Amino acid sequence: MSRPSTNTSTNRPPKSAVVLAREPMTPVETAEIESLARSAGYSVVDTITQPGHPDSGSYLGTGRLEDLAETVASSEASTVVVDDRLTPGQHHAIESMLPDETSVLDRYRLVLDIFEAGASSHRANLQVELAQLRYDLPRLVAASDEGMFNRFTESGTPVYDVRDRISRLERRLAELPDPAEQFRERRREEGFDLVTIAGYTNAGKSTLLHRLADELSFEPSESADIVDDEPTDGSNKHATASVADRLFETLETTTRRATIGGRPVLVTDTVGYVDELPHDLVASFSATLSEAAAADVVVLVVDASDGLQTVEERLQVSLDVLAEQGVDPDRVVTALNKIDRLEAGEREDRIALAKEAGLDPILVSVREGTNLDALRERIEVYLPTERLHLEMPAGDDAMALISRAYDRTAVQDVTYRDETVVLECTGRPAVLEQLRGAADRA
Repeated sequence: MSRPSTNTSTNRPPKSAVVLAREPMTPVETAEIESLARSAGYSVVDTITQPGHPDSGSYLGTGRLEDLAETVASSEASTVVVDDRLTPGQHHAIESMLPDETSVLDRYRLVLDIFEAGASSHRANLQVELAQLRYDLPRLVAASDEGMFNRFTESGTPVYDVRDRISRLERRLAELPDPAEQFRERRREEGFDLVTIAGYTNAGKSTLLHRLADELSFEPSESADIVDDEPTDGSNKHATASVADRLFETLETTTRRATIGGRPVLVTDTVGYVDELPHDLVASFSATLSEAAAADVVVLVVDASDGLQTVEERLQVSLDVLAEQGVDPDRVVTALNKIDRLEAGEREDRIALAKEAGLDPILVSVREGTNLDALRERIEVYLPTERLHLEMPAGDDAMALISRAYDRTAVQDVTYRDETVVLECTGRPAVLEQLRGAADRA
Protein backbone atom coordinates (compact mmCIF):
# COMPACT_ATOMS: atom_id res chain seq x y z
CA MET A 1 0.00 0.00 0.00
CA SER A 2 1.35 3.41 -0.91
CA ARG A 3 1.51 6.07 1.72
CA PRO A 4 -1.25 8.72 1.67
CA SER A 5 -0.12 12.14 0.58
CA THR A 6 -0.95 15.41 2.24
CA ASN A 7 -0.53 18.99 1.07
CA THR A 8 0.31 20.21 4.58
CA SER A 9 3.48 18.17 5.12
CA THR A 10 5.83 20.98 4.15
CA ASN A 11 4.29 23.23 6.82
CA ARG A 12 4.61 20.81 9.70
CA PRO A 13 6.71 21.60 12.75
CA PRO A 14 9.98 19.73 12.11
CA LYS A 15 10.10 18.11 15.56
CA SER A 16 6.50 17.36 16.51
CA ALA A 17 5.34 13.89 17.48
CA VAL A 18 2.24 11.79 18.06
CA VAL A 19 2.99 9.26 20.80
CA LEU A 20 1.54 5.78 20.31
CA ALA A 21 1.46 3.36 23.24
CA ARG A 22 -0.23 0.07 24.02
CA GLU A 23 0.03 -2.34 26.92
CA PRO A 24 -1.79 -5.52 27.93
CA MET A 25 -3.26 -3.78 30.97
CA THR A 26 -5.40 -0.67 31.42
CA PRO A 27 -4.60 2.17 31.84
CA VAL A 28 -1.75 2.53 29.36
CA GLU A 29 1.08 4.61 30.86
CA THR A 30 2.73 7.18 28.57
CA ALA A 31 4.67 9.49 30.92
CA GLU A 32 8.07 7.91 30.29
CA ILE A 33 7.81 7.65 26.50
CA GLU A 34 6.63 11.27 26.38
CA SER A 35 9.66 12.29 28.46
CA LEU A 36 11.91 10.37 26.08
CA ALA A 37 10.33 12.13 23.10
CA ARG A 38 10.87 15.53 24.71
CA SER A 39 14.47 14.59 25.53
CA ALA A 40 14.95 13.92 21.82
CA GLY A 41 13.67 17.42 21.04
CA TYR A 42 10.09 16.61 20.04
CA SER A 43 6.98 18.47 21.08
CA VAL A 44 4.23 15.94 21.81
CA VAL A 45 1.10 17.10 19.97
CA ASP A 46 -1.12 14.08 20.65
CA THR A 47 -1.15 10.71 22.39
CA ILE A 48 -2.91 7.54 21.24
CA THR A 49 -3.22 4.53 23.55
CA GLN A 50 -4.70 1.07 23.09
CA PRO A 51 -4.83 -1.71 25.68
CA GLY A 52 -4.14 -5.28 24.62
CA HIS A 53 -1.35 -7.22 22.97
CA PRO A 54 0.21 -5.93 19.72
CA ASP A 55 -0.95 -7.24 16.37
CA SER A 56 1.94 -9.29 14.97
CA GLY A 57 1.58 -7.81 11.49
CA SER A 58 0.52 -4.18 11.82
CA TYR A 59 0.94 -3.62 15.57
CA LEU A 60 -2.43 -1.84 15.92
CA GLY A 61 -4.70 -3.44 13.36
CA THR A 62 -5.94 -1.85 10.13
CA GLY A 63 -8.83 0.16 11.57
CA ARG A 64 -6.76 1.64 14.35
CA LEU A 65 -3.95 2.44 11.91
CA GLU A 66 -6.40 4.47 9.83
CA ASP A 67 -7.34 6.43 12.98
CA LEU A 68 -3.64 7.04 13.62
CA ALA A 69 -3.14 8.33 10.08
CA GLU A 70 -6.02 10.79 10.52
CA THR A 71 -4.57 12.02 13.82
CA VAL A 72 -1.15 12.53 12.27
CA ALA A 73 -2.61 14.41 9.31
CA SER A 74 -4.79 16.67 11.44
CA SER A 75 -2.00 17.44 13.93
CA GLU A 76 0.60 17.86 11.16
CA ALA A 77 3.03 15.79 13.21
CA SER A 78 6.38 15.00 11.65
CA THR A 79 6.90 11.78 13.59
CA VAL A 80 5.06 8.91 15.28
CA VAL A 81 6.84 7.68 18.39
CA VAL A 82 5.88 4.13 19.42
CA ASP A 83 6.38 2.97 22.99
CA ASP A 84 7.57 -0.49 21.96
CA ARG A 85 10.24 -2.21 19.91
CA LEU A 86 8.69 -2.76 16.48
CA THR A 87 9.52 -5.59 14.14
CA PRO A 88 10.60 -4.52 10.63
CA GLY A 89 7.20 -5.63 9.32
CA GLN A 90 5.28 -3.65 11.94
CA HIS A 91 7.41 -0.58 11.28
CA HIS A 92 6.69 -0.78 7.55
CA ALA A 93 2.97 -1.40 8.12
CA ILE A 94 2.61 1.72 10.27
CA GLU A 95 4.73 3.95 8.08
CA SER A 96 2.92 2.89 4.89
CA MET A 97 -0.37 4.17 6.33
CA LEU A 98 0.92 7.60 7.26
CA PRO A 99 1.14 10.81 5.22
CA ASP A 100 4.27 11.38 3.16
CA GLU A 101 7.33 12.60 5.04
CA THR A 102 6.07 11.21 8.36
CA SER A 103 8.68 9.09 10.09
CA VAL A 104 8.16 6.29 12.62
CA LEU A 105 10.44 5.84 15.62
CA ASP A 106 10.01 3.01 18.07
CA ARG A 107 11.34 3.20 21.60
CA TYR A 108 14.70 1.65 20.75
CA ARG A 109 15.37 3.93 17.79
CA LEU A 110 14.29 6.98 19.78
CA VAL A 111 16.87 6.20 22.45
CA LEU A 112 19.53 5.82 19.77
CA ASP A 113 18.70 9.30 18.51
CA ILE A 114 19.05 10.71 22.04
CA PHE A 115 22.42 9.00 22.37
CA GLU A 116 23.51 10.37 19.00
CA ALA A 117 22.77 13.91 20.17
CA GLY A 118 24.67 13.33 23.42
CA ALA A 119 27.74 11.58 22.00
CA SER A 120 30.83 13.73 22.51
CA SER A 121 33.72 11.36 21.80
CA HIS A 122 34.90 9.60 18.65
CA ARG A 123 34.28 6.17 20.15
CA ALA A 124 30.76 7.09 21.25
CA ASN A 125 29.86 8.46 17.81
CA LEU A 126 31.09 5.28 16.11
CA GLN A 127 29.17 3.10 18.57
CA VAL A 128 25.93 5.01 18.10
CA GLU A 129 26.23 4.92 14.31
CA LEU A 130 26.85 1.17 14.44
CA ALA A 131 23.78 0.59 16.60
CA GLN A 132 21.65 2.73 14.29
CA LEU A 133 22.78 0.84 11.19
CA ARG A 134 22.24 -2.56 12.82
CA TYR A 135 18.74 -1.45 13.76
CA ASP A 136 17.86 0.10 10.40
CA LEU A 137 19.22 -2.62 8.12
CA PRO A 138 16.35 -5.14 8.50
CA ARG A 139 13.86 -2.30 8.12
CA LEU A 140 15.53 -1.27 4.91
CA VAL A 141 15.13 -4.81 3.62
CA ALA A 142 11.48 -4.99 4.75
CA ALA A 143 10.51 -1.64 3.25
CA SER A 144 12.65 -1.86 0.09
CA ASP A 145 12.89 1.91 0.37
CA GLU A 146 16.25 3.29 -0.67
CA GLY A 147 15.36 6.84 0.28
CA MET A 148 15.82 6.30 4.00
CA PHE A 149 19.42 5.24 3.42
CA ASN A 150 20.50 7.67 0.71
CA ARG A 151 22.83 9.44 3.12
CA PHE A 152 24.87 6.24 3.50
CA THR A 153 24.90 5.35 -0.21
CA GLU A 154 27.43 6.37 -2.82
CA SER A 155 27.47 3.34 -5.10
CA GLY A 156 25.87 -0.07 -5.27
CA THR A 157 22.71 -1.03 -3.42
CA PRO A 158 21.81 0.56 -0.09
CA VAL A 159 21.74 -2.84 1.63
CA TYR A 160 25.25 -3.67 0.42
CA ASP A 161 26.61 -0.29 1.42
CA VAL A 162 25.07 -0.44 4.90
CA ARG A 163 26.44 -3.93 5.52
CA ASP A 164 29.86 -2.76 4.36
CA ARG A 165 29.71 0.24 6.70
CA ILE A 166 28.70 -2.01 9.62
CA SER A 167 31.72 -4.25 8.99
CA ARG A 168 34.08 -1.28 8.85
CA LEU A 169 32.66 0.20 12.06
CA GLU A 170 33.00 -3.13 13.89
CA ARG A 171 36.66 -3.40 12.85
CA ARG A 172 37.38 0.20 13.84
CA LEU A 173 35.80 -0.17 17.28
CA ALA A 174 37.67 -3.41 17.90
CA GLU A 175 40.94 -1.58 17.22
CA LEU A 176 40.26 1.26 19.64
CA PRO A 177 41.56 0.94 23.21
CA ASP A 178 39.00 0.89 25.99
CA PRO A 179 39.47 4.29 27.69
CA ALA A 180 37.40 3.29 30.71
CA GLU A 181 39.55 0.23 31.42
CA GLN A 182 42.72 2.27 31.04
CA PHE A 183 41.28 4.85 33.43
CA ARG A 184 40.35 2.23 36.03
CA GLU A 185 43.75 0.53 35.93
CA ARG A 186 45.57 3.84 36.31
CA ARG A 187 43.38 4.95 39.22
CA ARG A 188 43.74 1.63 41.01
CA GLU A 189 47.51 1.82 40.66
CA GLU A 190 47.36 5.28 42.20
CA GLY A 191 45.42 3.91 45.15
CA PHE A 192 41.87 5.11 44.58
CA ASP A 193 38.84 3.06 45.50
CA LEU A 194 36.10 3.17 42.84
CA VAL A 195 32.45 3.92 43.64
CA THR A 196 29.77 3.97 40.93
CA ILE A 197 26.38 5.66 41.28
CA ALA A 198 23.74 3.79 39.30
CA GLY A 199 19.98 3.75 38.99
CA TYR A 200 16.95 4.77 37.02
CA THR A 201 17.13 8.06 35.19
CA ASN A 202 16.21 11.13 37.26
CA ALA A 203 16.51 9.24 40.54
CA GLY A 204 18.98 11.84 41.86
CA LYS A 205 22.32 10.28 40.87
CA SER A 206 23.95 13.47 39.61
CA THR A 207 22.87 15.38 42.70
CA LEU A 208 24.36 12.64 44.90
CA LEU A 209 27.66 12.94 43.03
CA HIS A 210 27.60 16.64 43.78
CA ARG A 211 26.98 15.96 47.45
CA LEU A 212 29.77 13.40 47.79
CA ALA A 213 32.50 15.10 45.75
CA ASP A 214 35.24 16.95 47.63
CA GLU A 215 35.66 19.82 45.19
CA LEU A 216 32.05 20.63 44.32
CA SER A 217 29.59 22.85 46.13
CA PHE A 218 25.91 22.04 46.30
CA GLU A 219 23.29 24.65 45.52
CA PRO A 220 19.79 23.13 45.38
CA SER A 221 17.24 24.39 42.90
CA GLU A 222 13.56 23.75 42.52
CA SER A 223 13.61 21.59 39.40
CA ALA A 224 17.15 20.69 38.47
CA ASP A 225 19.81 18.20 39.41
CA ILE A 226 23.33 19.62 39.21
CA VAL A 227 26.39 17.87 37.80
CA ASP A 228 29.88 19.16 37.19
CA ASP A 229 30.75 17.79 33.76
CA GLU A 230 34.25 16.64 32.84
CA PRO A 231 35.48 18.40 29.69
CA THR A 232 36.13 16.12 26.72
CA ASP A 233 38.77 18.30 25.05
CA GLY A 234 41.53 17.58 27.54
CA SER A 235 41.28 20.99 29.21
CA ASN A 236 41.08 21.62 32.93
CA LYS A 237 37.95 23.72 32.69
CA HIS A 238 34.82 22.60 34.51
CA ALA A 239 31.38 23.47 33.24
CA THR A 240 28.39 23.06 35.48
CA ALA A 241 25.24 21.82 33.76
CA SER A 242 21.68 21.79 35.01
CA VAL A 243 19.38 18.86 34.45
CA ALA A 244 15.76 19.99 34.25
CA ASP A 245 14.05 16.58 34.39
CA ARG A 246 15.69 15.55 31.11
CA LEU A 247 16.26 11.85 30.52
CA PHE A 248 19.78 10.73 29.64
CA GLU A 249 21.42 14.02 30.62
CA THR A 250 24.37 11.95 31.84
CA LEU A 251 25.64 9.99 28.82
CA GLU A 252 29.37 10.18 29.29
CA THR A 253 30.59 9.10 32.71
CA THR A 254 31.35 11.93 35.13
CA THR A 255 33.98 11.14 37.79
CA ARG A 256 34.98 13.17 40.83
CA ARG A 257 37.22 12.62 43.82
CA ALA A 258 35.57 12.18 47.21
CA THR A 259 36.66 11.20 50.71
CA ILE A 260 34.84 8.30 52.40
CA GLY A 261 35.95 7.33 55.88
CA GLY A 262 39.14 9.32 55.42
CA ARG A 263 40.03 7.39 52.25
CA PRO A 264 40.31 8.87 48.75
CA VAL A 265 37.74 7.42 46.37
CA LEU A 266 36.63 8.19 42.84
CA VAL A 267 32.87 8.45 42.42
CA THR A 268 31.38 8.01 38.95
CA ASP A 269 27.89 9.01 37.85
CA THR A 270 26.58 6.82 35.02
CA VAL A 271 23.86 6.92 32.39
CA GLY A 272 20.36 6.57 33.83
CA TYR A 273 18.37 3.44 33.16
CA VAL A 274 14.94 3.27 31.56
CA ASP A 275 12.72 0.30 30.87
CA GLU A 276 13.70 -1.57 27.68
CA LEU A 277 16.89 0.49 27.43
CA PRO A 278 19.16 -0.90 24.68
CA HIS A 279 21.74 -2.14 27.15
CA ASP A 280 23.92 -3.67 24.45
CA LEU A 281 24.47 -0.13 23.18
CA VAL A 282 24.91 1.51 26.56
CA ALA A 283 27.44 -1.09 27.69
CA SER A 284 29.70 0.08 24.90
CA PHE A 285 28.71 3.73 25.04
CA SER A 286 31.72 5.18 26.86
CA ALA A 287 31.58 2.12 29.14
CA THR A 288 28.95 3.83 31.26
CA LEU A 289 27.47 0.59 32.52
CA SER A 290 30.69 -1.38 32.71
CA GLU A 291 31.86 1.20 35.24
CA ALA A 292 29.49 -0.52 37.67
CA ALA A 293 31.00 -3.94 37.03
CA ALA A 294 34.50 -2.67 37.83
CA ALA A 295 33.56 -0.63 40.91
CA ASP A 296 34.33 -1.61 44.49
CA VAL A 297 30.91 -0.34 45.55
CA VAL A 298 27.78 0.42 43.51
CA VAL A 299 25.35 2.90 45.05
CA LEU A 300 21.92 2.13 43.58
CA VAL A 301 19.78 5.28 43.82
CA VAL A 302 16.00 4.75 43.73
CA ASP A 303 13.40 7.52 43.51
CA ALA A 304 11.18 6.48 46.41
CA SER A 305 8.72 9.33 45.78
CA ASP A 306 7.20 7.56 42.77
CA GLY A 307 4.10 5.41 43.16
CA LEU A 308 4.71 2.05 44.83
CA GLN A 309 4.20 0.07 41.60
CA THR A 310 6.53 2.41 39.70
CA VAL A 311 9.19 2.09 42.41
CA GLU A 312 8.93 -1.70 42.18
CA GLU A 313 9.19 -1.72 38.38
CA ARG A 314 12.12 0.71 38.24
CA LEU A 315 13.96 -1.04 41.05
CA GLN A 316 13.67 -4.30 39.10
CA VAL A 317 14.93 -2.66 35.90
CA SER A 318 17.96 -1.34 37.79
CA LEU A 319 18.71 -4.71 39.39
CA ASP A 320 18.37 -6.45 36.03
CA VAL A 321 20.87 -4.07 34.42
CA LEU A 322 23.37 -4.54 37.25
CA ALA A 323 22.99 -8.33 36.98
CA GLU A 324 23.58 -8.16 33.22
CA GLN A 325 26.83 -6.31 33.90
CA GLY A 326 28.01 -8.96 36.35
CA VAL A 327 27.73 -6.79 39.46
CA ASP A 328 27.93 -8.84 42.66
CA PRO A 329 24.83 -8.05 44.77
CA ASP A 330 27.07 -8.00 47.84
CA ARG A 331 28.71 -4.82 46.46
CA VAL A 332 25.43 -2.90 46.06
CA VAL A 333 24.38 -0.20 48.53
CA THR A 334 20.74 0.84 47.97
CA ALA A 335 19.67 4.44 48.66
CA LEU A 336 15.93 5.15 48.67
CA ASN A 337 15.97 8.82 47.72
CA LYS A 338 13.50 11.72 48.10
CA ILE A 339 12.04 10.48 51.39
CA ASP A 340 11.26 14.10 52.28
CA ARG A 341 8.27 13.73 49.94
CA LEU A 342 6.85 10.66 51.72
CA GLU A 343 4.69 10.05 54.77
CA ALA A 344 5.87 7.56 57.40
CA GLY A 345 3.64 4.76 56.10
CA GLU A 346 4.83 5.30 52.55
CA ARG A 347 8.43 5.04 53.69
CA GLU A 348 7.72 1.70 55.36
CA ASP A 349 6.13 0.41 52.15
CA ARG A 350 9.27 1.30 50.17
CA ILE A 351 11.54 -0.34 52.75
CA ALA A 352 9.47 -3.53 52.63
CA LEU A 353 9.60 -3.52 48.84
CA ALA A 354 13.39 -3.22 48.81
CA LYS A 355 13.80 -5.95 51.40
CA GLU A 356 11.63 -8.28 49.33
CA ALA A 357 14.20 -7.78 46.57
CA GLY A 358 16.96 -8.84 48.97
CA LEU A 359 18.22 -5.31 49.65
CA ASP A 360 19.04 -3.48 52.88
CA PRO A 361 18.11 0.10 51.93
CA ILE A 362 19.10 3.42 53.45
CA LEU A 363 16.48 6.19 53.42
CA VAL A 364 17.96 9.44 52.15
CA SER A 365 17.04 12.81 50.76
CA VAL A 366 19.98 13.85 48.63
CA ARG A 367 18.58 17.32 48.07
CA GLU A 368 17.95 17.92 51.78
CA GLY A 369 21.12 16.12 52.88
CA THR A 370 19.18 13.64 55.04
CA ASN A 371 21.08 10.50 56.13
CA LEU A 372 24.03 11.10 53.81
CA ASP A 373 26.46 10.41 56.67
CA ALA A 374 24.81 7.01 57.11
CA LEU A 375 25.18 6.41 53.38
CA ARG A 376 28.89 7.28 53.53
CA GLU A 377 29.34 4.89 56.46
CA ARG A 378 27.64 2.09 54.54
CA ILE A 379 29.85 2.73 51.50
CA GLU A 380 32.93 2.62 53.75
CA VAL A 381 31.96 -0.82 55.05
CA TYR A 382 32.01 -2.16 51.49
CA LEU A 383 35.41 -0.73 50.54
CA PRO A 384 38.26 -3.27 50.47
CA THR A 385 40.24 -2.57 53.64
CA GLU A 386 43.30 -3.80 55.48
CA ARG A 387 45.24 -2.32 58.39
CA LEU A 388 48.93 -1.46 58.19
CA HIS A 389 51.45 -0.95 61.02
CA LEU A 390 54.84 0.38 59.92
CA GLU A 391 57.86 1.33 61.97
CA MET A 392 60.70 2.94 60.01
CA PRO A 393 63.78 5.09 60.56
CA ALA A 394 63.06 8.78 60.86
CA GLY A 395 64.17 10.88 57.94
CA ASP A 396 63.18 12.25 54.56
CA ASP A 397 62.14 8.84 53.20
CA ALA A 398 59.81 8.30 56.13
CA MET A 399 58.27 11.76 55.73
CA ALA A 400 57.67 11.12 52.01
CA LEU A 401 56.04 7.78 52.78
CA ILE A 402 53.77 9.33 55.42
CA SER A 403 52.74 12.04 52.98
CA ARG A 404 51.90 9.34 50.47
CA ALA A 405 49.86 7.48 53.10
CA TYR A 406 47.81 10.61 53.83
CA ASP A 407 47.05 10.94 50.12
CA ARG A 408 46.03 7.33 49.55
CA THR A 409 44.86 5.83 52.85
CA ALA A 410 43.05 6.67 56.05
CA VAL A 411 45.79 7.47 58.57
CA GLN A 412 44.86 6.61 62.16
CA ASP A 413 48.07 7.62 63.90
CA VAL A 414 51.65 8.78 63.33
CA THR A 415 54.03 8.53 66.30
CA TYR A 416 57.45 10.19 66.24
CA ARG A 417 60.13 8.65 68.45
CA ASP A 418 63.81 9.48 68.87
CA GLU A 419 65.04 7.63 65.77
CA THR A 420 61.90 6.02 64.34
CA VAL A 421 58.42 6.87 63.07
CA VAL A 422 55.40 4.59 63.56
CA LEU A 423 52.54 4.75 61.04
CA GLU A 424 49.07 3.24 61.55
CA CYS A 425 46.68 3.39 58.59
CA THR A 426 43.94 1.49 56.77
CA GLY A 427 43.24 1.33 53.09
CA ARG A 428 43.19 -0.61 49.88
CA PRO A 429 45.30 -3.81 50.19
CA ALA A 430 47.31 -3.08 47.03
CA VAL A 431 48.16 0.42 48.28
CA LEU A 432 49.25 -0.85 51.69
CA GLU A 433 51.51 -3.38 49.99
CA GLN A 434 53.14 -0.53 48.04
CA LEU A 435 53.72 1.40 51.29
CA ARG A 436 55.16 -1.70 52.94
CA GLY A 437 57.57 -2.20 50.04
CA ALA A 438 58.66 1.44 50.15
CA ALA A 439 59.30 1.17 53.89
CA ASP A 440 61.45 -1.96 53.39
CA ARG A 441 63.57 -0.08 50.87
CA ALA A 442 63.96 2.99 53.09
